[in-house]
Amino acid sequence: MDPRINPYALGAGTIPPYLAGRNELIEGVDVECDRCRRGLPYRGQMFVGLRGVGKTVLLNKLYRDIEAQHYWSIFIETPENRSLPSVLAAPLRNMLVSSSVTSRGADLGKRCLEILGGFVKAMKVKFTDVEFSLDIGDEKGADTGDLENDLTQLLSSIGEAAKKKGTAVVLFMDEIQYIEENQFACLIVALHRCAQKQLPVILVGAGLPQVMALAGRAKSYAERLFEYLEVGYLDRDAAIQAIVDPARRAKVVFHDDALEEILKKTQCYPYFIQEWGKHCWKVAQHSPVTLENVKVATDLALGELDNGFFRVRLDRCTPSEKSYLRAMAQLETGFQKSGDIAQLMGKSSQQVAPVRAKLIAKGMIYTPAHGDNRFTVPLFGEFMKRIMP
Repeated sequence: MDPRINPYALGAGTIPPYLAGRNELIEGVDVECDRCRRGLPYRGQMFVGLRGVGKTVLLNKLYRDIEAQHYWSIFIETPENRSLPSVLAAPLRNMLVSSSVTSRGADLGKRCLEILGGFVKAMKVKFTDVEFSLDIGDEKGADTGDLENDLTQLLSSIGEAAKKKGTAVVLFMDEIQYIEENQFACLIVALHRCAQKQLPVILVGAGLPQVMALAGRAKSYAERLFEYLEVGYLDRDAAIQAIVDPARRAKVVFHDDALEEILKKTQCYPYFIQEWGKHCWKVAQHSPVTLENVKVATDLALGELDNGFFRVRLDRCTPSEKSYLRAMAQLETGFQKSGDIAQLMGKSSQQVAPVRAKLIAKGMIYTPAHGDNRFTVPLFGEFMKRIMP
């Protein structure tokens, strides 16, 4: 079939033609943002799930919707080994500049920009990766060099300005698990203080499952500040919709046995559904898509995943980390015990503990319970067996 009109969307955060099974999550975030803007009690929203389940897709969809409703908003993807101030400064500056279009907003925006300037100057001393520069006026309050105090002052000032404008500040933050723990604690304190002062500042974040433990360690009250929303596999009906709806728009249908094979191979995992859909479209000469088409597409999809989606993650690991991952794959259970992994490697749990910690920090595995381990990417165990027989 014509590759020019292949409807399946692949890529980090690319919104598919049909976003299946996520309406309740989208509506919930919209409600909390609206409550925040109205000055009513609200909770920050945190999407939690494995790689490729669509957390970034949801953030992008919500960010686009929120912008259309004239909130003050920023979108940040938190990279590894970057400080929180370094990733916040420029987006906040751009948000304030864009919000200062009207004459009323100009004065409020100028005051906040001056406070942001003091914040940047102070953080440059403490965090050497802060490269952003901003002219500083006479406004004081966020320039002590203490991140908790200064970030609280900065977000409070921006929240006060938004409140006067009748809007809310929505901070979209992806890959939150990469924020250093004590810096995340400072952000939580700042957001908590804004909520206590009834200032309209809300965080909509996303991260791997370890985000819940990270937030809990950072501040015990984080469990009450955020609502943790699990983003997981699609249910059967939503998975079928994600396959058939984009194709139907192009007047293409799937045989029932072809659909069943896709559900089986993808395990209703959103990213894999798009991968299989793309290759089914490539293989099939015409509608309908058959079981034989899916079988050929499966070989192509697995080859592409091995060379891309899986490979780029494995290449970040050291030989000892790869050995740990291969041992996890060998156990063939949903959750692998740390002691069992160590025993399979011929070592003690204490000997492999540093390797495990590094894999958690890199987002390769997470710990659903004490002593348990799980891959952050579905089907990664099968990949490890293929790549390291």
